[in-house]
Amino acid sequence: MNKEPMTIRGHELLQQELKKLKGNDRPAVIRAIAEAREHGDLKENAEYHAAKEQQGFIEGRIKELEGKLSHVQVIDVTEIDAGGKVIFGSTVRLLDDDTEQEITYKIVGQDEADIKTGLISYTSPIARALIGKREGDAIVFNAPDGEKSYEVIEVSYV
Repeated sequence: MNKEPMTIRGHELLQQELKKLKGNDRPAVIRAIAEAREHGDLKENAEYHAAKEQQGFIEGRIKELEGKLSHVQVIDVTEIDAGGKVIFGSTVRLLDDDTEQEITYKIVGQDEADIKTGLISYTSPIARALIGKREGDAIVFNAPDGEKSYEVIEVSYV
């Protein structure tokens, strides 16, 4: 299986979630199941069934996170000499040619992407158009609402 690129921050967030699930959430749901069992008949015990459902969710998420973490390649953009080019992990300030508004995006892994906070997946159309570009370059790409064009104002590696 191919390694999935991920930033240091994204890797840390997944590790923190896994630690919380294993250290807090899993023991709490085990206690909830034990308490529900003490109430007697399990067939009509809503607390028991809810706790078992929560346990299934937690165990599934733990398995998912462990799988993801075993297949990531953590990339520290600060240690790469990109020569001013947009690469994975770059933060890019853009000027929208249509609206004249500036927008900033950071190119991250798929599990880290959150457009509301300016984190875009390296597989997104805009990120694919940006990779390899430099300050002053123009990009054009197809967005869900039509063709967009931007100018690269600044590329940073933080």
